[in-house]
Amino acid sequence: MSERVAIVMAAGQSTRMNTKLPKVLHEVCGRPMLEYVLDACRTAGVQKVIVVVGYGKDQIMARYADDSDVVFVEQKEQLGTGHAVMCCREHLEGLKGQVLILCGDAPLIRSETLKTLINKHEQEKSRATLATTVMDDPSGYGRIERDSYGNIQGIVEHNDCSEKQLAIQEINPGYFYFDVPILLEALKKITPNNVKNEYYLTDALHITIAEGHKVTAVTAVAPEDAMGVNNRFQLSQASKIMQQRIQERLMENGVTIVDPPNTWIDARAEIGQDTVIEPFTYIHGQVKVGRDCRIGPFAYLREDATLGSDVVLGVFTEIKSSTLGDGVRARHHSYIGNADVRENVNIGAGTITANFDGKNIHHTTIGKDSFVGSGAVLIAPLEISDNSHIKPGTVLLQEDIDSVVGKEAK
Repeated sequence: MSERVAIVMAAGQSTRMNTKLPKVLHEVCGRPMLEYVLDACRTAGVQKVIVVVGYGKDQIMARYADDSDVVFVEQKEQLGTGHAVMCCREHLEGLKGQVLILCGDAPLIRSETLKTLINKHEQEKSRATLATTVMDDPSGYGRIERDSYGNIQGIVEHNDCSEKQLAIQEINPGYFYFDVPILLEALKKITPNNVKNEYYLTDALHITIAEGHKVTAVTAVAPEDAMGVNNRFQLSQASKIMQQRIQERLMENGVTIVDPPNTWIDARAEIGQDTVIEPFTYIHGQVKVGRDCRIGPFAYLREDATLGSDVVLGVFTEIKSSTLGDGVRARHHSYIGNADVRENVNIGAGTITANFDGKNIHHTTIGKDSFVGSGAVLIAPLEISDNSHIKPGTVLLQEDIDSVVGKEAK
């Protein structure tokens, strides 16, 4: 198999976002937009991803410094999509395979779409292929021109369209796939002959067609997937679409979500079969929930919360950086932070682990088969042995544990 690489354009500042953060690092359902694009490339069989950075490059590079398949190229001046690809020449020279070219601000991209694009390119033995979208309202997008046989003739930008071309509903969402040698030759011939004085990647496609190489367009991108994120409103729209996908995937895998519009679940969360998520539950971060649990309503699971099977968390219960064993119950108004709660522990209403002393975070361990009464304050660092019984309203320090904590009758 020939080498397959990708170029992901992530250099823009995006003044419409009105932000200090690089646009591609803005999160959609808990993950940066760029991360969705990287994952889609990997799943589609890309071996190396070249990320073109510019504005906020240090933040992007720091975020993905540990990703061994990612290399960074700086685009010092933003002179168009074609120029961004030109900046990657040294990483493309000598490659005989293909290159995917995508935008980093398109988090709704699907690996299935990229696989369709790649398969079409191989089936047709094309030198360049792009995936297109059909939209009811194509305003603002470049239109795909085809001849009477359905062969692509080029892309016409919206502002350059004739009245007849404006009626075309097939548009260019920015999914390109080139044979690397063909792309490199086309890049040498691109000129900035336009109002913006920029180098357009679409011109590389036009040059490839004009030189008689086979170029294919496959209508493979769903209209919602074509949406890039250029402002905060579009960011919220993308998040809503992604949240629906996350919940649909979980429900297909056997999770019950009672009221999807009033539930929010992070893209990184893992939830087991036959778990029920009640309304107004918020799950954020790399959270793991086992089978047969009941979460909510109004529950809050934060980063690094891990729940075993048959766990019940009720109204206004918050879990953070903690592990709860099988059969744990915390039904009402409790906070469990930086704790290891072993199997079959009952946490009474209003109980909290006081894990922060103003300077440092401390850990709490509660042994299996223990009972913690309502309103208890467990002051960390604290280790409670198995089968312990803590009376309601107890304020518990480690030095008081022998005099305060009783034992359940065996």
